[in-house]
Amino acid sequence: MPRKYDDEFKARAVRLVTDHAEEYDTRTACITAVAKRLGVSYESLRRWVNQTEVDTGQRDGVPTDVARENRELKRKNRELEETIEILKAATKFLRAGERPATPLICAFIAEVLTEHGCQIAPRTFYAWLTRPPSARALWDTVITEVLAGFYEPDEHGRRKPESLYGATKMWAHLHRQGIVVARCTVERLMRANGWRGVTRRKKVRTTIADPAAARAADLVKRRFRVPAPNVLLVADFTYVRLTNGTFVYTAFAIDAYAGRIVGWTCSASKEDRFVRQAIRHAAQLRIDEGNPLLGNTIHHSDAGSQYTSVRFGETLALSGLVASIGTVGDAFDNALAETTIGLYKTEAVRDDSPFRRGPLSRLTDVELLTAEWVHWYNADRLMHRLGRIPPLEYEAVHYATNAANSEAAHQ
Repeated sequence: MPRKYDDEFKARAVRLVTDHAEEYDTRTACITAVAKRLGVSYESLRRWVNQTEVDTGQRDGVPTDVARENRELKRKNRELEETIEILKAATKFLRAGERPATPLICAFIAEVLTEHGCQIAPRTFYAWLTRPPSARALWDTVITEVLAGFYEPDEHGRRKPESLYGATKMWAHLHRQGIVVARCTVERLMRANGWRGVTRRKKVRTTIADPAAARAADLVKRRFRVPAPNVLLVADFTYVRLTNGTFVYTAFAIDAYAGRIVGWTCSASKEDRFVRQAIRHAAQLRIDEGNPLLGNTIHHSDAGSQYTSVRFGETLALSGLVASIGTVGDAFDNALAETTIGLYKTEAVRDDSPFRRGPLSRLTDVELLTAEWVHWYNADRLMHRLGRIPPLEYEAVHYATNAANSEAAHQ
């Protein structure tokens, strides 16, 4: 089977011939050398060069766009001629009056198909016509209805949060719901219906360092995998633009073990108070759950001025946290927090987000949106790195396993 080359490859090949033609005695020698280097035939490259010269007016001939248009017109004419032939043959069936017998219609359809190169016996067509839907077709219908419940808006114009999933996570979600379906089936049906998961957009820088502030050492060194909860918290904040052009700032505190968001807050000001509040929320949550921070938990952030202030350092100490700060201008040093904020902007803040209830015009609008997204993120969102289970469930498995091991050790 002949290989197909895209337009970009052809343009590059022609450019190589054009740019290096003067280095060879003849154009044939240049084309031969370039064709050998690119792994194409001499004749193919020669035709590409000639066609480019025609398209640019250097040689007489039919330009590419004209040739393409002619081919399209010929195809349409051929389809119209076939349609006219079929309509002429079907005139006796389309006239007013009684409907012909079904066997006669089937025989006519089989005859027309045979005339156009597709042979089929009337009884074969009639058997197909009366055959019930296959098991695969019925199963596809069921799964399509299930998927539509996630990806299509309801009567209020809202979609479920799971509409953010791509095919792999949706397949895992269906399995968790007890619907055993092949992943390739989910991929095929989503592709057929134009459903796809959300993708990220370009990130905007929000961190501004204070060069005069003292900074803690980097205790993490990009090692974000930890053996248990309360070992490492990462923190960062981002902005959300309101309809009036002002900004609301959302700060997060994230436990690195399962990626669970344990603290968050929204503020109309970039002063350090809102990031300190997110830390206090995280510490109080762990106390309420019976797993308090014991004073050796690392708090890792970037070098933003909010995280290097004296008051923030005092809040960390009072909350049982040890400060750690990455290098300036290096997102990889706080990659876990950057990733979570990227998900927040992509899944919750965007105009087409299932968590949006309308324009974001007030601080409370952002707070409501954030609260709903954080709850879904912690309790329901499937995480690939956790084995496609939510962060809360992953932490619960850890604590249950530890409790079982402790009980076994005392028996």
